[in-house]
Amino acid sequence: MTDRMPDFPEYIRENYPASGRLFGDFLCGLWSTACEALGVPVEQSVRTTQKLRTALPRWAHERIGLIPAHPSYVAEDGFPAEMSVNWSGDRPELRVLFDSLGHDFTWPGDSDPVTRRLDRVHETFTPRAGRPSPAPVWHSVAWRPPSRVVHKTYFGLYDWPHAHREAAVAEAMDRLGMGAAWDDARRRVETVAGEREIEFFAVDLAEETRARVKIYYRNHGAGLAEVNDVASVALSHDAGAAAAAYRILTGDRPDAGAAALSCLAFRSGVDRAAESTTYLRLPDLTSSDEEAVERTAELLHREGVDPGRFRLLTAALAPRPLAETRLLELVSYRTAGRRGDVTTYFRFPVYDRALAPVDLR
Repeated sequence: MTDRMPDFPEYIRENYPASGRLFGDFLCGLWSTACEALGVPVEQSVRTTQKLRTALPRWAHERIGLIPAHPSYVAEDGFPAEMSVNWSGDRPELRVLFDSLGHDFTWPGDSDPVTRRLDRVHETFTPRAGRPSPAPVWHSVAWRPPSRVVHKTYFGLYDWPHAHREAAVAEAMDRLGMGAAWDDARRRVETVAGEREIEFFAVDLAEETRARVKIYYRNHGAGLAEVNDVASVALSHDAGAAAAAYRILTGDRPDAGAAALSCLAFRSGVDRAAESTTYLRLPDLTSSDEEAVERTAELLHREGVDPGRFRLLTAALAPRPLAETRLLELVSYRTAGRRGDVTTYFRFPVYDRALAPVDLR
């Protein structure tokens, strides 16, 4: 993963030597590397790598160019995928999130009750429901050994006027029987000072009792107290534990950094937001991945998670020494009745951002 090709242009040598490779091969190679760093048995690594390859859209068969042919909002350089790991429980959960980039997409298990629930809301995010354009569709493949692979779908609302975002979310929540819970959460969020906007609507493709519906806010210029107040809208949030976690990640800065995210999760039968997750952007809060890894390792240790595997994983994924990279983009924290509910999000430096910048504001 750290080999450099001397005949590549300078900016490619500073990123991954990915140009000319198939998207699918590149992502599946990273998945295999992550499995090895996490100590996953080879048979399970091979099996789940194949499941990831099957789930990827048609662009997985295209070759990576010098700049993205269709820049994605997933990453600032326009690359259409990211990897994340949740560290709670006995074994980490490995995930890949990817943008469909407008390609037709077959939901896994199209005839399942799980995906029929998704079908109830899908039209809500299209022009057929009066929206200005189809919402970009992102998808996630998640796997916690030795369980089966699970899937999540996200609708990106970031290009729409705010009124359309709010109308689409309200309609989708009504269709899922969660309208009252959303009304309660929305009113509570509106009492929190500061500026924020709805950015994503997401659905877990899991059995009804386990599935969550998630609504993501992007905060603007928020302090740590503000994002903690937003998270406190949820039933299970522990504001004291969250404040301590945030301080570790921010290095005792009072602000939450650039564009911190707040996610409210809803479950069937709960009449308000059930859980909340706060996402902090480490590139704005640290000088390099080296510092970001140290702070994240401190948080994991505080949560009772041995940070050794996290350190191995980050080193295995990085194209250069951590003092020179910006691979670890987000770290999220959730208090939902279990320790170690920390997730690390890796964005892969594939393109030169100066040639293909994406406005993530």
